[in-house]
Amino acid sequence: QVQLVESGGGLVQPGGSLRLSCAASGSIFRIDAMGWYRQAPGNQRELVADITRGASTNYADSVKGRFTISRDNAKNTVNLQMNSLKPEDTAVYYCYAVAKADGSRRYEMYWGQGTQVTVSS
Repeated sequence: QVQLVESGGGLVQPGGSLRLSCAASGSIFRIDAMGWYRQAPGNQRELVADITRGASTNYADSVKGRFTISRDNAKNTVNLQMNSLKPEDTAVYYCYAVAKADGSRRYEMYWGQGTQVTVSS
């Protein structure tokens, strides 16, 4: 199957930056879209940004101009550069990949375990 491992979360002051990374591994045939969701306590999980295999991107209105998503298809990685962070960006961030595993007939959505981002002074 496909496993996703995130890294790069932590505590940062308002106005600061963090870079999240996510690496996919396992029996991967092909990865289509990749992206990031986040979930704050008491809130539903929401899409932060996603990127197609051809590098077309989509961002939540709340992060446009502050966050940048990128990917490396050869390494099966996706990154999220987060600048000008605000306290309301505090959440657990989850990466995902829409991928087809070796021997599978269909694409499925795979999730990472989540990484905590806390923005606080």
